[in-house]
Amino acid sequence: MLTRPRIGQKYVYLAAALLIATLAPHLARATLGEPETTVAADAAELKASVKSTEQTNYRVHEIQLPSGTVLREFATAGGIVFAVAWSGPALPNLQQTLGSYFDVYVTAAKAPHAGHRHLQVQQENFVMQSSGRMRAFTGRAYLPQAVPAGVSLDELH
Repeated sequence: MLTRPRIGQKYVYLAAALLIATLAPHLARATLGEPETTVAADAAELKASVKSTEQTNYRVHEIQLPSGTVLREFATAGGIVFAVAWSGPALPNLQQTLGSYFDVYVTAAKAPHAGHRHLQVQQENFVMQSSGRMRAFTGRAYLPQAVPAGVSLDELH
């Protein structure tokens, strides 16, 4: 037999739900411009698989999200994520992926721009290109000043 929760329990459940909602955007922290140290924990939290490869002067962490989208995080030898790229049927959580640069993206998305399927943000310290349509999204964002010497922007996809 099920019993109804007491009034005090309702407040505990509500407080727990609010705490989870508040912390949810911060659960995965390997974001653009941040340390790469939490990639494995992020993958576990997202129930995603990670494949990491070592390039000459950077590392790529490829995360296969449950949605089918592939998110790639490019990290310097010093462990800082200098670029992210995605492709797949759904956009990744861009607030989580772009971190402190998310507000720049939101402002650019609200501004008038050519076409509704393509967005380009070109600033001195942040570049983002995103395009797509239903079930086919691609994009990348990078920090020009953080791209390691000798790395071609064509490699960041």
